[in-house]
Amino acid sequence: MNNPYENLANAIVLQAVKDYRLHDDERELASIERFFRSGWFGVLTGLDPELLISKLRKEKVCYDY
Repeated sequence: MNNPYENLANAIVLQAVKDYRLHDDERELASIERFFRSGWFGVLTGLDPELLISKLRKEKVCYDY
């Protein structure tokens, strides 16, 4: 059985990723990137924030065309 706190942490991170994908506003994207680089993000997940940001940026470039 999954830990409810782990489920919540995963849901928070997933929502931030979804928000990043939906926004085109540079300030909003910068805010989400700050979250990815924050200590709070590090508490929620073991993901590498720079790798995640890089992949999301590449994804955005692909969909801009």
